[in-house]
Amino acid sequence: MTSCAVEGGCVTDYIAIAISILSMILLLSRLILPFIVHKVPRTKNSGFWIPIIHVFASFNLLLSTVVSINFLKFKKRHWWQSCYVWAVWVEGPVGFGLLLSCRMTQAFQLYYIFVKRRLPPIRTYIFLPLILLPWIAGAAFIHMKQPLNNRCHMGTHWIIPVVSLHTLYVAALVVCTGAIRHIEFRFDELKDLWRGILVSTSSIGVWVAAYILNEIDDDISWLQVASRFLLLIMASILVLALFSLSSSQPLLSQISLRKREPQEFETMGQALGIPDSGLLLQIEAAQVIDPNEPLDKLLLDKRFRQSFMAFADSCMAGESVHFYDEVHELGKIPVDDPVRRIYMTRHIIDKYIVAGAAMEVNISHRSRQEILTTADLSHPNLFNNALNEVMQLIKMNLAKDYWSSMFFMKFKEETSMRSNGHDLEQLTGLNFSPRLSSVHGTDDPFHQEHFSKGSGINSHDDSDTQ
Repeated sequence: MTSCAVEGGCVTDYIAIAISILSMILLLSRLILPFIVHKVPRTKNSGFWIPIIHVFASFNLLLSTVVSINFLKFKKRHWWQSCYVWAVWVEGPVGFGLLLSCRMTQAFQLYYIFVKRRLPPIRTYIFLPLILLPWIAGAAFIHMKQPLNNRCHMGTHWIIPVVSLHTLYVAALVVCTGAIRHIEFRFDELKDLWRGILVSTSSIGVWVAAYILNEIDDDISWLQVASRFLLLIMASILVLALFSLSSSQPLLSQISLRKREPQEFETMGQALGIPDSGLLLQIEAAQVIDPNEPLDKLLLDKRFRQSFMAFADSCMAGESVHFYDEVHELGKIPVDDPVRRIYMTRHIIDKYIVAGAAMEVNISHRSRQEILTTADLSHPNLFNNALNEVMQLIKMNLAKDYWSSMFFMKFKEETSMRSNGHDLEQLTGLNFSPRLSSVHGTDDPFHQEHFSKGSGINSHDDSDTQ
């Protein structure tokens, strides 16, 4: 016992390592499977990168614990095996510090989006390094003072400031989450955050106790073995709980492995319970379409809009029509329901407005900046200028060709058959493009990816912050 307590390689050490490996496998599966199984689209913003960074930080925390506390027998012959590399830099700034900073960044985004009703003023790739600065400064200070012994333990007078820094970030996360507690989120983001904080705080409490015992009582062999076993186990629970219970994207957790409802939604409008969103009802009356009517008026008819959308997709130019369709859906949400409007607005911005978006529309820089810098994401006229520009492009590039296309011929035939009393089920229907709106929330903390509850569709259950 004495030998393995100092050099590592006890049976409990291998058990703890096996559990930590299992937790990383589960963590990676929760990150990757939604993209493979549910075909969640990969975005370029923080909704995708923050979960990646979270997993990276989790791996660093577990690996630094294994290397720095002598779980395995190996000789430290190289500089990269130094206690200051693993116990100070990897465990601190790029481990625990980065892990908590990801959660704080996402809480910061939720606060600005739903409380301030505007996009965060600081981009994620700037905000995240900023809140990591105390960890970097602390690690640099410890590196200069060189307080660690050959077993990577520091003196008792260093314990309080180190533990205080860990505790400070947990407290800051609780405060950030408390600032958004009054928002009636539709996808349980707040509930998931509180549960994540509860589990992680409990884990951190035990982890800190084990850390202190491991640092102070390094002469008691059995206590060293037990404390480092507990240290790695609690770290494994912490990383898994923070990722699994604190969803990074509001809709991503909805379509991930922990769905509570069997129903899936193809569009954000359906997930938000917008009436008749994405649906073609048989009871809808067939209307005769007059090509001489203004296109703006014709697109108000859902069947015509779906036909025109299929034609636009066949021309590889469907972004504008999809954008029109989703802005039309946004208009169905009452102005006095700002939370649902913000969800839909964020979805539209992430999918069509931001540079490099999956279906970025061709609008002027002025209109784009007007949307991205708005002071009210729930404003009913937010997309008006962009929509006017898009409609001009549709009229110039698509409208004339549509009237002579097979899509219009097929639409006319369907309309005629419906008006003559034929059952809609006898039709083969339109071969609509699979590019219907994919449901994802990006920057909304916690990518992750989250099902709607309340009005419309009462379901309850997961596209960002760069």
